[in-house]
Amino acid sequence: MKIYTKTGDKGETGLFGGERVSKDSPRINAYGTIDELNAFIGLAITEIKDSSVKSLLSDIQNKLFIIGSDLATPDNDKTKKLDIFRSPAEYYEELEKHIDVYEVKLHEIKNFILPGGSKSASLLHVCRTIARRAERELVALNNTVKIGDNIIIFTNRLSDLFFVLSRYENMISGIPDTLWKSD
Repeated sequence: MKIYTKTGDKGETGLFGGERVSKDSPRINAYGTIDELNAFIGLAITEIKDSSVKSLLSDIQNKLFIIGSDLATPDNDKTKKLDIFRSPAEYYEELEKHIDVYEVKLHEIKNFILPGGSKSASLLHVCRTIARRAERELVALNNTVKIGDNIIIFTNRLSDLFFVLSRYENMISGIPDTLWKSD
């Protein structure tokens, strides 16, 4: 099987179910950003020190792939028979548990912190910002077509998790968070 199909050469792509849409549609932007986030998580994993964090991030990558297929499948009569797995509430509920586990290991912060510190923490901060962009794109998409609420909630929690994990990576690297100083 060839990797190129030539079906997208005129600026359109196919969704699950057969519908053709422009490659700059809100749906394609949203799941494209989810794909970008997934790729960047893969890069972050190469620098993560803690094996439990690596495992967690790998699990998140798998969930993001499922979310991508959920987003690529319009919720209509034609796609009902495809039996596509839709993102469940358990996805974001698991993230909340992980946030709680890592957050209790950290010192309480009373100031904003600047992204940075260790390389792994910096990469997780970039993942956080990509997750926030994905969330904005998902909200915009949801304003035009119905997508599962769980996807938006998951993405919101995911950015919170990346923030906590970036602080955790700095902590185990012996690098303090850089506090924002207003002038």
